[in-house]
Amino acid sequence: MDLGSFTSGLLTGLREGVEAALIIGIILSYLARTGRRDAFGRIWAGTAAALAVSLAAGAVLFITVGELQAPYEQLFEAVTMVVAASVVTWMLFWMRRQAGSVRDELHAALGRAAADGSATGLALLAFVSVIREGLETSLFLVGQATSAQSAATWVLGGAVVGLVLAAAIGAGIYRGARRVNLSVFFRWTGIALVFIAAGLLANAVHELVEIGWIGVGTGVVVDLAGVLPHEAMAGSPDGLPLVIGGFLRALVGYNARPELIMVVAWVAYTGSVLTAYLRPIAPRSAVKAPATTS
Repeated sequence: MDLGSFTSGLLTGLREGVEAALIIGIILSYLARTGRRDAFGRIWAGTAAALAVSLAAGAVLFITVGELQAPYEQLFEAVTMVVAASVVTWMLFWMRRQAGSVRDELHAALGRAAADGSATGLALLAFVSVIREGLETSLFLVGQATSAQSAATWVLGGAVVGLVLAAAIGAGIYRGARRVNLSVFFRWTGIALVFIAAGLLANAVHELVEIGWIGVGTGVVVDLAGVLPHEAMAGSPDGLPLVIGGFLRALVGYNARPELIMVVAWVAYTGSVLTAYLRPIAPRSAVKAPATTS
């Protein structure tokens, strides 16, 4: 078992799955409180359609990567990992800004859809609400699986477990079990995803160095292959060091022989994104106090 890849996939599936489960939970809770339980089937239909589209998109991307030949395979892998890191970065900051207004916006949209009595409208609302999380998850998992290569199965397996846990959390939230502090949950899983995205970006840089698309900073900074290899190498130890190295590679993009540009990319991304992500959120609107005169 590749524990690192499994954990990486699990964190992604759990984080993204809880977001989707939270949205569906809000919609179902609203319908239940307004006496519209008859519309539950339409919500589940829209949710199922969004999941199907997300799975199909992920499968197409993953199969496409496997059919390409060098150097186009490395180039496509690099692009996929960069896009995945970019999308998850955007998602983290979007969720950070919008978390406080998601419930009200969903209630307003649901009220409009329910008012006109349209079954299609309710199904479409659920589809649109979930498809963004589904496509982001698929793209991010493809990037992780591409980076993990032979351990791709463990990435996907971890994601499935994470999604199952997310569904359980969503069910608990819907039934009133509010023991999960969602603010703390999203903050810490967001931090974990920043490091995972940094690893994807660093691996993308490494792929571009290999095919000669990056020609600066290509010297190896340090060689730790004899102590902590990230994969099986000639003359490198196996057993626990290899397990730990593989775990770190899957989570944070560790490489036993990193190029300078790879290290610079990882440090620059992690430092800048973490600093911005952990910065306190400014109020969306400030109410100015009336001026006083003496």
